[in-house]
Amino acid sequence: MTKVNSFKDLLVWQKSMELTVFVYSSIKKLPQAETFGLVNQIQKSVVSVPSNIAEGYGRNQTRDFIRFLQISLGSLFELQTQMEICYRLDYIDKKEYAIFHKNSIEIAKMLTSLISKLKLSMH
Repeated sequence: MTKVNSFKDLLVWQKSMELTVFVYSSIKKLPQAETFGLVNQIQKSVVSVPSNIAEGYGRNQTRDFIRFLQISLGSLFELQTQMEICYRLDYIDKKEYAIFHKNSIEIAKMLTSLISKLKLSMH
């Protein structure tokens, strides 16, 4: 695996940051009544994805990094569920949901692949 100097060099971190900005802009129009419901949950989940990648990288131990990548993946799955709820409630339109879904699936695949490669490197 190519050595990176910072978590910011990881493509999966970069893509998850882009997704975070996209999601924040998508949920701006959610009803005020959702401020302490869906909006709060979505913000926690989406921020958790790149944050856990960064935290795990900073641990400098492969086992810890894998654990934090798994947490990041779990947060991504939570986010996928929350965004689907938004779509089903017509809080976000079909185009926004499609963009979100495509990008979140790509990030999930990247996280899964990185976890697998790191696990292999431990043996």
